[in-house]
This record gives sequence, structure tokens and C-alpha cells, in this order.
Amino acid sequence: MFDTIELPIWFVVIAAVFAAIAALERALIPSVRWYFRRRMQRVVTRLNARLDRPIEPFKLARRHDMIQRLLYHPDVMQAVNAHAHREGIPENVAFQQAKKHAREIVPSFSATVYFTVASTIARFLSETLYRVRIGRFDAVLSGLDPKTTVVFVMNHRSNMDYVLVTYLAAQRSALSYAVGEWARIWPISLLIRAMGAFFIRRKSRGLLYRRVLARYVQMATQGGVTQAVFPEGGLSLDGRIAPPRLGILNYVISGWEPKGRDVTFVPVSINYDRVLEDYILLAAGKRGQRRFGANISVIARFIGKQFWLWLTGRYRRFGYAAVHFGTPVSLSDFHKRTGAISSAVLAREIMAQVEAGIPVLPVPLVSLILVNNAPLRALELNAAFVAVMQAVEPEYLQTTPEAWAEAAEAGVLNLMQRKLIVHEAGYYIVTEKGKSVLPYYAASLSHISKKLIK
Repeated sequence: MFDTIELPIWFVVIAAVFAAIAALERALIPSVRWYFRRRMQRVVTRLNARLDRPIEPFKLARRHDMIQRLLYHPDVMQAVNAHAHREGIPENVAFQQAKKHAREIVPSFSATVYFTVASTIARFLSETLYRVRIGRFDAVLSGLDPKTTVVFVMNHRSNMDYVLVTYLAAQRSALSYAVGEWARIWPISLLIRAMGAFFIRRKSRGLLYRRVLARYVQMATQGGVTQAVFPEGGLSLDGRIAPPRLGILNYVISGWEPKGRDVTFVPVSINYDRVLEDYILLAAGKRGQRRFGANISVIARFIGKQFWLWLTGRYRRFGYAAVHFGTPVSLSDFHKRTGAISSAVLAREIMAQVEAGIPVLPVPLVSLILVNNAPLRALELNAAFVAVMQAVEPEYLQTTPEAWAEAAEAGVLNLMQRKLIVHEAGYYIVTEKGKSVLPYYAASLSHISKKLIK
């Protein structure tokens, strides 16, 4: 019993490692988790004191607990059983597939990461790249019921949309985005999860996956999580707003109960004087692919070029970026008004507001005028520009003819610097490269083109 036993050194090392892991798991790790949990709770308490819409407890739940709640919901369990029967596989195998989907979808929100790292980066990028203009922000959001779940419904012009709206909403609430496959790349995925975003596979046709995703969206909505969705399902490839896809909206509506928490949809319209991915999106449109196809080398070259311009003192911002907030649509009010809820009818009503609210900015408007009337003299272009501004009275620029003339000049200069137009013999002429790019920007103002451009 007390005899000496010889063991290989590798066995002793492995046993020691496992013993250390067990000690950490039993003694140290719970204490460390408790310490950081208390720190997070103090941070959240301070944040909620200044936020108009405090961070809901659902968003702060442990990711493991949230996944368990999701997996063992009756709807998901029923979907697991149906999937097992349909595919002819054991239920435990189907359950593991559902668990894989849940782990992919559910985020791990960090208030510290969101309100320090993410919001700071969003502010820096937004103000460095653009002159940011906001319309009706305070008037719209300050009038909402504090107990309602807010869902921002936005057009999708650029991947900067995530950054811009995060920056604008950082003083009021924490947004949860539905992001596509592009954000699943490590280490970006870690930051995206910490910001509270949840991943979706837009092309997935699996019933089990859709049931798990639907249940998570419904849990978040019932939990009061402020969300931001892009019904178009991807970036606009031609500058126009694409017909809405009803997936996420269907999930939100199907989980709503008239006696439960109300849901308020806020239409958000975004436009830019320059969309950073315009060439990439136009190329994807020619190929007939509705996806963002930039690779890391293209992004790195773009960043390197802008950094070099900054170092040499030649950097200029890309013009204006503007966001307009439309009239909120309460789901309970919509239900009372229509007597029923049709996601298609609701989506059309909201997206009509989004399209009508697209900001009229210098570059899109100059592009619209030149696409319809080029070549034009400077005086003719300025007169057409001012005439449109007087008709639409945009809230993003100063409302004086002098300010509008300066805006027209800034739009022309922006296009000339990109060699999309040239000034020859007293006329502004669209270049060959501009013939494919200017219609893209002009299309963002298609809601006013028929009324104002003769």
C-alpha cells in the first residue's frame, strides 16, 4: 500500500495541469467572476443614471443563461423535435444543432466595451470622416414611452451606418444590431458580440435555425432591448432603397402580445456625400451579387491612403453624413388603427417614411442635376441646386441662398476631386468613370427627382 510507484514525467505534468485547472475552477474563477460582475454592475448603474433609455436586465444576463433560456423554450424544443423527425436523426443530435445556432446568435454584451471603446471609436470615425448632421433626433426620441421597446428601422447605404447610428444613440441607449456573415471574422466578432450585436445567416433556409433566431429576437424585444434593423437585407447596390425583407420584422410582430410591452418602430433615413464602398457595391451590382465583397487588402490600401493624406496635411473629410428620424409607429396604435397586424403593410408604411426622409445632400443633388441635364454651366448648376433646396428645405444645411450656393460648390468640388466630373469650356461634364458613379448617388434622391428635376 505504501510502496513507491514510478510514473512517467509526462503523466505527472498532465496530472498537475488538470489539478491546477480544477483548483481554479473550484476556488479562484468564481471569485474572479464575482469581482468583475460587481464592477460591471457599478458601471451599469452609473450609465443608467444618464441614459434616457436604461440598459435592460435582459441585455445584462449571462450569455450562458441566455442560451439556456433560448434552447429550453417550448417553441425551440418543438422545433428540435420536428427537425429530428424530418431529418431522421436522434433528438439529442438535433438539440446539439440548435445549441450551435444559439451559441452563434446570442451576443455577450459588455457595457464597458460599448460605452467606452465602441462609442469612442464610433465618434472618432464619424467626425473624422464626415460633417455629421442630425434631423429631429431629440424631438422624436424624447417623446417615446420609456417602457416601450424601440426598434430603429433604417435604410442600408454603407457599413458606416452601424458606426454612425451607434455614435448618435450612445448618449441615450445601447443598440443591438442584427449583423451578417461579414462580422463573424475573428477578432472582429469578439468586439461585435461585446457590443450586443447578434449574428444572422441571411441565406439560411433551415427551419430549425430560423426558429431559434425568431425566438431570440422575440426574447430581446420582450426584454425591452433597443434594436436596429436593416429590412433591405444588405447594402444598396444601385443607390435606391430595396424592397423590404420581412424576416426580422415578422419575428418581432409574431412575438408581440397586445397586453404586453409595446413596440415602437422609428424610421431612420441615412445618406452620405460619399459612400466608402461605392465602387465595390457598383461592381457587385454588375455581377448580380447582393453582398459586400471587399477583401482585407482593399480596405488596408484605403486606410493607408487616408493616413498618408493626413500625415501630409492633404486630408479632407468626405463631405456630409446626415441622419433623419421619422415619425415613430407604435405597434399597439397600428393594431388599433388597422384592426390586425400585417407585417407587409407595416413594413411598407415604415419604409415609405424612410424613403421620404432620405437627406438631400450636396453630392447626391449635384449628381442628380448633372445626370439629368449635363453638361451645364456653373450658373445653371447653381440655379438648379438652389431651386431644389428652396423646394425641399432640408434641415441639414443653413436655409439661405448663399449657404446653398456654397453647398453646391462643395458638392462640385467633391466630384471633381474624385475625377467624376470635369470643368471644360465653361461647362461641367461627367467623365466616363462618373457615368457609372453619379447615377448611384443620384438614385438616393429618386423620391424627389420626378417632382423637381425637369
